[in-house]
Amino acid sequence: MQGGNNLDPWYHHYADRAAGLKASEVRALFAVASRPEVVSLAGGMPYVAALPQDRVIDAMDRVMRHKGATALQYGSGQGVPLLREQILDVMALEGIKANADDVVVTTGSQHALELVSKLFLNPGDVVISEGPSYVTAMVIFKSYQAEVDHVPMDENGLIPAALIEHIAALKASGRTIKFLYTIPSFHNPAGVTLSWERRLEILEICRSNNILVLEDNPYGLLYFDKPAPDAIRSLERDGVVYLGTFSKTLAPGFRVGWALAPHAIREKLVLANEAAVLSPSSFTQMVISEYLSTADWKGQINTFRGVYHERKNAMLSALDEYLPDLGWTNPAGGFYVWVTLPEQLDSKAMLPRAVKELVAYTPGTAFYADGDGRQSMRLAFCYPTPENIRVGIRRLATVIRGELDLLETFAGTGALGAAPDRPGTNYQRYAGPPANIS
Repeated sequence: MQGGNNLDPWYHHYADRAAGLKASEVRALFAVASRPEVVSLAGGMPYVAALPQDRVIDAMDRVMRHKGATALQYGSGQGVPLLREQILDVMALEGIKANADDVVVTTGSQHALELVSKLFLNPGDVVISEGPSYVTAMVIFKSYQAEVDHVPMDENGLIPAALIEHIAALKASGRTIKFLYTIPSFHNPAGVTLSWERRLEILEICRSNNILVLEDNPYGLLYFDKPAPDAIRSLERDGVVYLGTFSKTLAPGFRVGWALAPHAIREKLVLANEAAVLSPSSFTQMVISEYLSTADWKGQINTFRGVYHERKNAMLSALDEYLPDLGWTNPAGGFYVWVTLPEQLDSKAMLPRAVKELVAYTPGTAFYADGDGRQSMRLAFCYPTPENIRVGIRRLATVIRGELDLLETFAGTGALGAAPDRPGTNYQRYAGPPANIS
């Protein structure tokens, strides 16, 4: 066959945008991390064993017994009306007031992110995002041939002054900015939370520059000691598209998320949803709706908070014991700790050695569109037990010490020095620049 290569005879037949489809470093880790002997601190998998299965089974049974013919049929491209009403109750916990007509149910919030990208992004457009940012968002934006401009963060989230500078530079170079993509609460991967004052400031910056805000909020209800600030969407109806999901507060296997969008964008999202999947699963939507109607779903979210808080504490305690000279974030909720390595180490290059030592993490390079982040790694505390977290950090310490010993032996690199005092309550022994985690 003409026009291919030795591995793929159709190589030269693909659309240009297919070149942006590359395997995520996180997904590539799952095969390794699923081995029972490996302690995985890599994937952000919810601890679904904490969910009472009998409640879910009961909800499934009632749906099939009383609404089975509807549940197994095609449904609306916008989603089940009752579930959309119930989603309003979920979002109200973060200060959002909305109309069910503006909610579009999707096959997970990542599907909503893909639909928004499909509607807005042309080749060469720019998405502004925190640096680092969600790995699969980077994959989606690249698949639509857009470029990502990373704005620095610190312990209070995206830095407004830096955002202003980046917007001005992009406009001066004639670039088209389509939206700001942000994960303001318990950020993936950095674990930090955008302060209320900065939410106000960043929203005003975007308003004045006519930039849409795409607010991705999978972790917002999974706080530990106190709630995160209200969602950006609580401040602005027309300039924000809000993405939510049941994957973290219920279970990812249902694959149900949603987008809350301004009316005109909502209309196009429904059409894009129908073009992509015809309709999201009626069955899973109705099961979740039944669960929300009959179970103590707020109490269950509180149970998840307790589980993840215990595991975060186990991770920070182990880091303090086995790797006291490193720097890391101290998240107030969510799933992740962002670790800063000595400048001479490379988290991506070190990963094979870690896997050999039976521990997995996600290298920082996965969270940058430009290949940055080699001095960082994301550690997920959501899935392993506290005991396994401790084992994993001990193994990771063995790897890091081994790498440093090799560098000292063969390159004359000195040992890692003492870490500076922690700069604030959200950070512990932060070894990087004091006001910028990028």
